[in-house]
Amino acid sequence: MPNVYINDIQVFLPNTPISNDDMEAYLGYIGGKKSKAKNIVLRSNGIKQRYYVLEKETQIPLFSNAQLTANAIKKLQSDTFSFGELACLSCGTTTPDQLMPNHTLMVHGELALHPLETLSASGICLSGINALKYLYYGIKSGELPNGIATGSEVVSPLLSAKNFTEESASWELLEKQPTLAFEKDFLRWMLSDGAGAMLLQNTPNPKGISLKIEWIETLSYAGEMPTCMYSGGELKEGKLISWKQYSQEEVMEKSLLSIGQDVKLLNDNIVEYTVVKPLLSILSKRTLSPQKVDYFLPHYSSHFFKDKLFEGLKKANFEIPYEKWFTNLTQCGNTGAASIYIMLEELLHTHTLRQGQTILCYVPESGRFSTGFMLLEVV
Repeated sequence: MPNVYINDIQVFLPNTPISNDDMEAYLGYIGGKKSKAKNIVLRSNGIKQRYYVLEKETQIPLFSNAQLTANAIKKLQSDTFSFGELACLSCGTTTPDQLMPNHTLMVHGELALHPLETLSASGICLSGINALKYLYYGIKSGELPNGIATGSEVVSPLLSAKNFTEESASWELLEKQPTLAFEKDFLRWMLSDGAGAMLLQNTPNPKGISLKIEWIETLSYAGEMPTCMYSGGELKEGKLISWKQYSQEEVMEKSLLSIGQDVKLLNDNIVEYTVVKPLLSILSKRTLSPQKVDYFLPHYSSHFFKDKLFEGLKKANFEIPYEKWFTNLTQCGNTGAASIYIMLEELLHTHTLRQGQTILCYVPESGRFSTGFMLLEVV
């Protein structure tokens, strides 16, 4: 079977970087007042800047998700690869612009490409790596010569002040228990916009670096875990009730299209179900040791989880020292499905990678607890 190579990675981050001090100028002020929770949440997540599609002050989106994704893809065309050769487009996102048609079809239309195979992948943060895995399977089997995979998010319009009516908790309560802010304010001060695109081919670059995909492992625990992070419904006694069962007035009144999260469920299970259990399962069939990993690229939503992730790796007997970790969360924010693309793009273009080095990527999500691990080799 042919090998599969990531031969180029490009990203598109909209507009200009937005500092912590300037966030509310883009997202707006809830009730006309500055957030009491903002600084507490930002202190916990460690993010210093991020990108939004929103115009400053007006909160008008300047890009759609399809446009953002298409802009990342356009940067992949080069002297050695023409879009006329493209066999498949596979996209992942949590935040499509509409319910239907699906996101990949809108990106295909935005690019005005020739007829080709398309796929929109399942998942939240994991949708980006699931999109990538579809192409990996297609090229590995010999059915596809190449493909473009993407991960993207346009979440800032959901975080706009017009979608919120009040603070999620008092200042005093947040100071004592900052994780309570996750229900609402954590997501508002952490999520951001961005898109990444990868060119996959069955031969490596004739010159320069390629990343050979050794394997991709993804696992969903939805069969045994309840819903944790959601949009488009209301969580009642552990059951997610679809927005379709509510009147239009109730959908607006209950903000059923905003993003919600069961914080206790998240904190109690995120490490066990996205690190420990799946990693032990993967290691039972894959030959891999932490000593052989040169770079570890973890997608975590906040530095709040960094040490928890490290403890999870230790519990799985797969301790990777911090000096091998690489993340750009601080400068790019949490871009969900795009995060692993944005991390890999920076690593590929700013670090001196050497033949034979290995890169282990980790992408969890709390939607209903899923996770993905991917091993790459520099060639």
